[in-house]
Amino acid sequence: MRDLVCHLVVDAQDVLITLVTPSDAEPTRDAVTYWNVGRTPPAGDDPLDALTVRLAAAYEDPGLLRFHLDDVGSAAGRAARLVDPDLRVGTQGQVLTAGDYLSAYVLEWTLHHLDLIAHLPGTAGPPSQGLGHSRALLERIARAAFPASFSDTDALLVGTGRRVPTAAERAELGALAARLPFVVG
Repeated sequence: MRDLVCHLVVDAQDVLITLVTPSDAEPTRDAVTYWNVGRTPPAGDDPLDALTVRLAAAYEDPGLLRFHLDDVGSAAGRAARLVDPDLRVGTQGQVLTAGDYLSAYVLEWTLHHLDLIAHLPGTAGPPSQGLGHSRALLERIARAAFPASFSDTDALLVGTGRRVPTAAERAELGALAARLPFVVG
């Protein structure tokens, strides 16, 4: 869990950096094409993954990590509310509008919110608006709709491999089941 919270700190820093990195170039990506979609989860051998684990371990007091996430996350939220959604920004060698960039992050942070509460029974889940937005974006990324009977949460959990579909869900998914999970990164 500490690794995930540390990852969220790094994400919030990325948002802050990206939102103040304007570009005059035309967008090369949008909220859908921002994502690289695969079928297998990361192996954990990426240097950034290793850095996140070591950085998380450096927070010996979990309260300091929570404080850092609250501080940097709040700043990223304020920056997101203030930025012009049409502003073109650069990140990872790509150019997006700030609106598309933030839309992509809604998906990532909604998924990570679900990851966090998976181990904290009784904790509130992501807001319904964020769940709906994230499901719609995942469906655009997948170029397929999840069955209407799936809640937004179930579509996200099953669609990204965070939960295995039940036999009944697999039947409802039909041909889409063979394409799961969609690992977005």
